[in-house]
Formats: sequence, structure tokens, C-alpha cells
Amino acid sequence: MTIDQIPIGTFSRTVYLTQKALRLYDRKGLLVPGAKDPITGYRNYTIGQLEAAVRIRTLAGLGFSLEEMKAALDGDDGVDMVERRLAAVRQEMAHLKKVEEVLRARPSLQELFAMSLSEPAIKEIPALRVISRREKGTYEDVCHRLIGELMAAAFSPENRRNGVRIAGPVMMLCHDEEYREADADIEVAVPVAGRVSVGEEVEVKTLPQVQVVSVLHTGPYYNLNLAYGRILEYAGAHDLALQGPDRELYYNNPQEVPPEELRTEVQYPILRAD
Repeated sequence: MTIDQIPIGTFSRTVYLTQKALRLYDRKGLLVPGAKDPITGYRNYTIGQLEAAVRIRTLAGLGFSLEEMKAALDGDDGVDMVERRLAAVRQEMAHLKKVEEVLRARPSLQELFAMSLSEPAIKEIPALRVISRREKGTYEDVCHRLIGELMAAAFSPENRRNGVRIAGPVMMLCHDEEYREADADIEVAVPVAGRVSVGEEVEVKTLPQVQVVSVLHTGPYYNLNLAYGRILEYAGAHDLALQGPDRELYYNNPQEVPPEELRTEVQYPILRAD
């Protein structure tokens, strides 16, 4: 070992990176040791690698990915990466704010899982004239944004003059056959009455008449899967086949009521076995 070679342990203590992290950065080609013992494989770093290690630690602490860190070390000015990371941080902050509100309202695990479900019921839902938009993305982002856009379209100056009115609760239709976290196929629809006028990005359509199994859920959105579970149990017990897209109808605004008072109706279209 020359005087310029720093053992991995010493290098780890100097740059505040664990040896496990340094080995990972070595495997990924992000921070390859200046020298390796050909027999033992023991890693030694150089003085010149200290600055790169400090930059990596800073980027890792800010939540950048390995690919983004490599691009930054290769000379990318990182403007786009910073914007993307800032957007992700803001989204996570909004999520954590909601988590805080739920935990403050539900200080015990028993209260955390407290919710109210109505008994499943079969309902006939008439055809509904709606304005809608359909996109792929995360449920939280797409639903929140599309609801705002549809409400703005419904209450445009022209529609106000034409006496257009909201004719039912905002709903979300899920077009996926499985749960998808980042690219869910989501449609948001708002029932309307009157001579509605919208831009080309918004569709005016009629949702078909359907027969559904319905459950009314009272409580935070993160417990909605329990309503779906109740519907599955009911469908199995009564020999009913479920067919999508399922619908969630939102009867109040999460910005105006606490999570435990949110009222959401889950409607799942059915086919009778006969």
C-alpha cells in the first residue's frame, strides 16, 4: 500500500459512508477504489476520491438515485434532476402531512383501523351523463388533478351562463384488472345536467346503466380496500360475477372534513350467474 492509498475503513470514517455503501458504489461503478489487493480483494481509495465520495454522500442524503448520482459525477449540471427531485419531495411532504393528520386523529391501533361499512346492497344505477378525463399515473396525483380540472370546466363562464349544474358526486373509475401503483388507468367523471361546453381535453359521455354491488364506507381512504373485500365476500356468497370498471363515489371533500368522516361509496358492476 502506497502513501496515497487509504484503507476502506479509514476512508469510510473520513467521508461518513459505511463500508457496505462503499462496496455498493464500487459494484455500480459509481466510486471504484483506486486499488484492490489482487489476492484478498481488499479495497483502498485515493486522496483524489475524497471529493467524489463527499458529493455522493450529499446526493444520497438528498434522495437522488444511483443513476442520477452517476450522471452528476459525469458532469451533468443536474437542473432537470433537481426539479424532478423537488417535485417528488413536495409530493412526499403532502403524503406525510396526511399521514400526520391520520395519526393525530387515531392515536391507537384500534382507532386506526376503526371504520364503518354498510351492508352490501345490489343497486340499479341509471345511465349517467358526465364530463370525464382518463389518464395513467398514481391515484393520488391523477384523481386530485383531474377533479380540479373537471370542476373548472364545469363552472366555466360559458357553462355558468348556460345553467349547467353538477348532478351527482364526483367519481373515479378504475380500468385496471390489478392494483398498479405508478401507472394506474384512472378515469374521473362528474355527472352534469344542462348544455355543457368543454374543451377538447375533456370528454362528454354517457356512462351505461349498470347493476352493482354497493358498499358505503365511512373513514379514511387507506381503508377502502376493506369495502372491496366486503363486496368480494358478498359476490362469492351470492354467485355474482364482478366486472369492471369499478367506481368510487366521493360524497365529501377531504379538504373540508377529517379522515374519519370521509364518505365513499364503492360500486362494483355485476353479472348474475344465470
